[in-house]
Amino acid sequence: MGHRKLKKFAEVAEFSNVIQTHLFPEDGIVFPLKGNWKADYFKNNNPITLELGCGRGEYTVDLARRFPQRNFIGMDIKGARIWKGAKAALSEGLKNVAFIRNRIDFIETYFAQDEVSEIWIPFPDPQPVKVQKRLVATPFIARYRKIAPAGTTVHLKTDNLDLYEYALEQVKEHKYPLLVHSGNVYSDMANLGKEQFALLTEIQTYYEKLFLSVGSKIHYVAFSI
Repeated sequence: MGHRKLKKFAEVAEFSNVIQTHLFPEDGIVFPLKGNWKADYFKNNNPITLELGCGRGEYTVDLARRFPQRNFIGMDIKGARIWKGAKAALSEGLKNVAFIRNRIDFIETYFAQDEVSEIWIPFPDPQPVKVQKRLVATPFIARYRKIAPAGTTVHLKTDNLDLYEYALEQVKEHKYPLLVHSGNVYSDMANLGKEQFALLTEIQTYYEKLFLSVGSKIHYVAFSI
């Protein structure tokens, strides 16, 4: 492991806005913020938006800047990636931002029923072989339903056409209410609407920039669960 990565791991461990408990469901230990994020961490009653596989936290941080009346939590297993978003939030004094370092499989360990009001999944691993590990597959939707109320919006943004089409198939098969979708986000403002188009094009992840540089189309699906 490189010196820079080790330094980031050390810094992340000291960041006040990063949770690194690594609790597992079988541990039988109740995470103290579960059910208490608003009161004990954010000190407000604002709704919580969760970014899954947040990477460098581009959506977590930029959405927090744009919507100070909401709380934002990014979740990822990679501490060196989280470092960038967490550091930016601390530097800017963003009080409505937090990060969790752990696997998304254990999401129910950290949140109580109805605690999350919105979910963003920007550029997840498309899992070409292990389809059930896709973050819009049935096992994950079941997990989301345990922490979010009925009608919660899930936003998927991806460069992977197969994952995009899979998401649409899941929406149809399980009768999730489809809100909007686009096969080419950057040329679809009329369909997406001005506000959503801005969120999808002005906020760019590290990987999205790479995909765009080689001419990849960016796909998007928003549906309710």
